[in-house]
Amino acid sequence: MISALLILLTSLLFPGIVVKTKAMVSGRKGPGLWQPMFDIIRLLRKGNVYSTTTSVIFQIAPVIYFCTVLFGVCFIPFGNAEGLISFQGDLIVFIYLMGLGKFFLILNGLDAGSGFEGMGSNREALYSLLAEPAFVVLFGTFALMAGYDSFWAIYAHWHLTTGSTLVLSALATYILLQVAMIENSRLPVDDPKTHLELTMVHEVILLDNSGFDLGLTQLANAFKFGIFGALMANFILPEHQSLAIRAGIFVLVILIFAVVVGLMESFRARFKMEKNPQFILTLTSVATIAFLVALIITNKLL
Repeated sequence: MISALLILLTSLLFPGIVVKTKAMVSGRKGPGLWQPMFDIIRLLRKGNVYSTTTSVIFQIAPVIYFCTVLFGVCFIPFGNAEGLISFQGDLIVFIYLMGLGKFFLILNGLDAGSGFEGMGSNREALYSLLAEPAFVVLFGTFALMAGYDSFWAIYAHWHLTTGSTLVLSALATYILLQVAMIENSRLPVDDPKTHLELTMVHEVILLDNSGFDLGLTQLANAFKFGIFGALMANFILPEHQSLAIRAGIFVLVILIFAVVVGLMESFRARFKMEKNPQFILTLTSVATIAFLVALIITNKLL
């Protein structure tokens, strides 16, 4: 319950911190921290405009995408404490939920009947297909070490181990950071500021979305960033501290993650389109290294 509440509240500031960081790096004052959220609220108050070429899939896709992300927030634990929803195998359900949301987001672009949005959907599907194995292998490694496929059990086991887990923590942080950028179509695989349909990925999928649907999708993207930030925060959350201290560290890590995203987008250039699959596959390779390290640690490597 605590983790879900902290993720939802902190995620509201996430887009503002990213924009503010990028503005400060470039020597500008930039908009206020809450301006991106005000823009989303303004969109949520507006009505939707649907093209005559779209079907009911286009109308329900943003809602399903938002619901899957919101439901996914409930699975994230708070350190070694259970999340709002916790059971054996919740990691597998979480992975399927995120995949389901991405599937309907891709359908959203395909159903619009536009060639540009179709290209964006194809690229989104390719990048997700290549990036999700890195996430699966990473947490499959932790599940192997813990002996359970539940988020709570994995993090509870993590807090009971020391020493060699520092290497895996560094690898996990790097992989989660990069997967978060890919899953949200940010630099270096996509640039949310671009306005050229031929090179856009995520933004071109939403070209025909407007009003409430567009605001709902943007809010879901903020919550998804919060999920990845929380997954990273749980690795370093102290076990024997007061609730206030742990909650403060939890929120602080997510906010620092937002600053890091802003810095990465300020100093990184977008890759060429043909380089993106190679970059994403590298993450799966790093996750595989973590898997092999886990096999060595658990003495399961023959």
